[in-house]
This record gives sequence, C-alpha cells and structure tokens, in this order.
Amino acid sequence: MEKGPVRAPAKPRGARCSNGFPEGEPPRPGPSGPAEKPQRPETKRVQPADGWKGDRPRSEEDNELNLPNLAAAYSSILRSLGEDPQRQGLLKTPWRAATAMQFFTKGYQETISDVLNDAIFDEDHDEMVIVKDIDMFSMCEHHLVPFVGKVHIGYLPNKQVLGLSKLARIVEIYSRRLQVQERLTKQIAVAITEALRPAGVGVVVEATSAEP
Repeated sequence: MEKGPVRAPAKPRGARCSNGFPEGEPPRPGPSGPAEKPQRPETKRVQPADGWKGDRPRSEEDNELNLPNLAAAYSSILRSLGEDPQRQGLLKTPWRAATAMQFFTKGYQETISDVLNDAIFDEDHDEMVIVKDIDMFSMCEHHLVPFVGKVHIGYLPNKQVLGLSKLARIVEIYSRRLQVQERLTKQIAVAITEALRPAGVGVVVEATSAEP
C-alpha cells in the first residue's frame, strides 16, 4: 500500500508557540533590564620610586601614625597562632615586632637623591670601579621572611665617580624594603646608571632566604 505525504496535524485555535505567545504574533519586547553602570576608568597604581628622583613612600610621621595598627595586626597574628598576647612573655611583643618591621623596611623612608646629591665628583677616570661584599639584609615580599647576602657592584666611569661608601647606602635603601632578589638587583643598577651615566654598570646579588 502506497503512503502519501505525511502532514503535521493542525494546531488548534489559540495554540501558542513555545515562547508563550500566540502563534504568528511576534514576541513582545520584555521589560528592559537595569541600566549598566558605567565602568570607572582603571586607576593607575603608583609604584615605589625606583630611581634617582623618586618620592619618599613613607615618612617618620607615617611610622608614628601606623604603629598602633601594625601592633594590633601582630596581636591578631599571635592569637591566630594559638598564643595569648596577654601572657607575660608576649605583652610587649606586638609593639616590638611592629617597630622591628618598620626598621627592616626603613628604605621606604629614603630616596637616592638624599644620599648622593653631594657625593658625585667630576673625575677624569675611566678604569672600572669595583666594590665587593657589601652586606645586604632584606625582606622577601612573598613570605615576609628575611633574605641576606652580599652585593658586588662594578661600574665604568664616564667623567664622574661616586664615593665608595655611597654604593653601600644605595644597597641599603633598596634592600630595606619588601623585595625580590631580581628587582633589588635591577633597582641598584638603575640608580647607579641614573646618578652617574656610566659607560657600563654591573650588579651581582648573592643571597640566602629563610622562606619555606
């Protein structure tokens, strides 16, 4: 027996489409959603000064104002470790730890120009200047634990030289901050380059970290 074409059954009157509207009637626009808030322009974060003319990220006044908050944070750390900040041996620990952290990061209170403005001398000298084994102490920014070591600096003068003791001061300014070894090495080299415009500069940092 031959079969004819298969036709879909007619829909009853009043049938509605799957979208809930009567068949043949276009969907009505729904209520508009809440207006999107305009996005704020991204604020560019100011990084601590890397070079010769940078601003001082922190002052002595900042230290005094922030010390109570920093001490309170250390009290919270002690409680989180299961200790009692009120027991005799820990009564002054939060304040001592807060003061020590400010000392360990005192490089934020200084700029290169503070140290070097009166220590650059014109000199017709073109032989390499090398200073080795400069003591370095810093704080790892990832774990807030110390890393210590030695810094070796060499530069090829270009009509100007720097007092040798000032190289150690450059190391101290940048190491006494929250750091990573790679950035510390670069900042020391950039500071010397901007201050002296030497024919060349090299910096080696050898360090050991206490991080886990």
